[in-house]
Amino acid sequence: MLLCVRERSISDSHNHSSLQRQFSHGHNQKVEERGSGGTRVSHFLPTSRRIVQFSNGKGPGPDARIIYIDGAFDLFHAGHVEILRIARGLGDFLLVGIHNDQTVSAKRGAHRPIMNLHERSLSVLACRYVDEVIIGAPWEVSKDMITTFNISLVVHGTVAENNDFQKDDGNPYAIPISMDIFKVLESPLDITTTTIIRRIVSNHEAYQKRNEKKNASEKRYYEGKTFVSGD
Repeated sequence: MLLCVRERSISDSHNHSSLQRQFSHGHNQKVEERGSGGTRVSHFLPTSRRIVQFSNGKGPGPDARIIYIDGAFDLFHAGHVEILRIARGLGDFLLVGIHNDQTVSAKRGAHRPIMNLHERSLSVLACRYVDEVIIGAPWEVSKDMITTFNISLVVHGTVAENNDFQKDDGNPYAIPISMDIFKVLESPLDITTTTIIRRIVSNHEAYQKRNEKKNASEKRYYEGKTFVSGD
């Protein structure tokens, strides 16, 4: 589990852009050597030192009201932004927990998440309402976690991929509920990652059908084409 804060100095913006590309892509990149015509291969790995370079910012104040919300935040969309906006308005500092790929796959299916943990973390961190993220947050919110991060309130939106937050048994928010620091927020938008995926699949199928129809029309045209004399 790693922490990554959002704010960073303006003077490091160029280095930040380079780090963001490497951190997001997670594969080799060719970087030009200054003063030479050659290149070197950079094997970027998200170590704690490099993440600190990427996110040089401030933490919460001593009396800050810290709000915690967690999730997969896959294919970061408007629904995510809106619930984060509401959550941020409830306190002074918004801490967002992002579940790792293994947890998301176990809860939502083998083909999820679409974006890996690094990509999802950077997407959330780029949101203006987010102050800090926990990369690889635990599925269950424990008492130790609440104490460690001095969390004042744990929140969850009404629109979600599953209803675990409503269960009596196996509820990942059982501890904050028992401490009376859990609140369900009305989600402004009825949109989830699943609805986004369905739109993509539906649009892709429509695109394929249009192309098939177009190809069939062209084929009929060329098959029925005859020579036209210029006389």
